Amino acid sequence: MTLLRSKTSRIRMLALLVMAGATLSACSPTPEPSPTPTAAFASEEEAFAAAEEVYRAYVGASNAVDYSDPSTFEALDAFTTGAYRSDEREGLSQMHAEGNSRTGDIKITWFNGTQFVPPNSVTARTCNDVSATDVIDKDGKSIVSEDRPTHYAIELTFVANGDQLMLSTSQAIEDPKCASQ
Repeated sequence: MTLLRSKTSRIRMLALLVMAGATLSACSPTPEPSPTPTAAFASEEEAFAAAEEVYRAYVGASNAVDYSDPSTFEALDAFTTGAYRSDEREGLSQMHAEGNSRTGDIKITWFNGTQFVPPNSVTARTCNDVSATDVIDKDGKSIVSEDRPTHYAIELTFVANGDQLMLSTSQAIEDPKCASQ
């Protein structure tokens, strides 16, 4: 009888261990898969539309900057990143320190997306009309060259920061289509 009881006890113990092992393995967390970069945009058109929206908002915020009030510079941070943000802040601070002011608004004549590099980079070109703008020094004189063009073509690069595009570079370029505006 003791041999049978001993054998039955071992079988029960083994069954309990198997059940306990199954229960514990069901509770242990499964390893998370490593994230893989996914494109922030479903298509090139979507990426270009997002870049244009960001740029138009950026130009609107830029038009609202008052060189005499550095707190107005902060609105631009919502649209810029990296060295571009730093360089822009430095330039605006210099305009403030020199006592300059700006009149008129920049107008976007056209905006064209040129390249989308998934998952997060967009390049575009824009043509901006600056004919109504001027920069005035502290003595009330224009510091804008008389032969300044009225339109500027600019190549822009945007990078995704989470789900938002941010302007990371801006470079004036020659574009006959813009110059003829």
